[in-house]
Amino acid sequence: MIQIGSVNLKSIVMLAPMAGITDIVLRRLIRKFSKNCLLTTEMISSEALMQKKGGEILEFDETEYPLAFQISGHKPFMMAKAAKMLEDRASIIDINMGCPVNKVVKGGDGSALMKTPELASDIVKAVKDAVNIPVTVKFRLGYTAETKNFKEYALKMQEAGADAMTIHCRTRSQMYSGNADWSELRDIKDIIDVPVFANGDIVDIDTAKQCLELSKADGLAVARGVLGNPELLFDIENYLLNNVRPPVVSMKTKISLMREHLEGEISLRGMKNGIQFFRKFYPYYIKGLTGASKYRFALVTEEKYENIISIIEEIEASCD
Repeated sequence: MIQIGSVNLKSIVMLAPMAGITDIVLRRLIRKFSKNCLLTTEMISSEALMQKKGGEILEFDETEYPLAFQISGHKPFMMAKAAKMLEDRASIIDINMGCPVNKVVKGGDGSALMKTPELASDIVKAVKDAVNIPVTVKFRLGYTAETKNFKEYALKMQEAGADAMTIHCRTRSQMYSGNADWSELRDIKDIIDVPVFANGDIVDIDTAKQCLELSKADGLAVARGVLGNPELLFDIENYLLNNVRPPVVSMKTKISLMREHLEGEISLRGMKNGIQFFRKFYPYYIKGLTGASKYRFALVTEEKYENIISIIEEIEASCD
């Protein structure tokens, strides 16, 4: 349904990259439901990759395809080398030009590149020349509200060779606050020929539908909406294709998915690290549960696996 270079996507919905979130465990969980969406890895630092520091971020398997690997950096030659290193395992190389986090921006990476469009263009050209797979770019509306330059920036990225782009409908200065303004993109397709994905605040079927209507984008990039709800991408796909809304997911099903997610992180990272890493996910899975605050505190403070499972089983029993 969307052609990105040589890659033909059967879905207009994709998983947006999220640092510390979209690892192989969550991606596999999402793939259980959505067979066609484009999945994206966490952001991978090109400099860290050159130093052979990838760890769990680089983990993947073939059930995930189509799969984009996202890289970050501000040195064209290093970004090209990183892309080449990942080419054999990636369907697409995505370049991060949108991350607003201070430590990333201070290094000249992420959304800092929106202040240096010539450098950003050089990066896209270097990566494009280095690999034989499609290259995409993710960026924002601009660095600040006063310096919104996404239209000119998008055109420059296309001219540099980008095969598609994802635009987060906030500025860097907004970080993740306020509301994403999808309507900002409504005229982007008048100047851009490659596919454009809209991103920001897509958390359910209704926001997905509204985002498409207001942005006129070719597709949707869903991020935080999948937290605690790995079925969301499939639900959106199914609604857009068949106008079918899914039944309300029971709390018992959510807890079952939470347990599967937890076990996957432990398997990937080891017992101690897996338990600590997963703490960020509990609030999303148990949202709406009677006594959620009590269970959330117990889960995020507990360190022993056996006790965590006991708490989860107590939650499951309360759902009967």
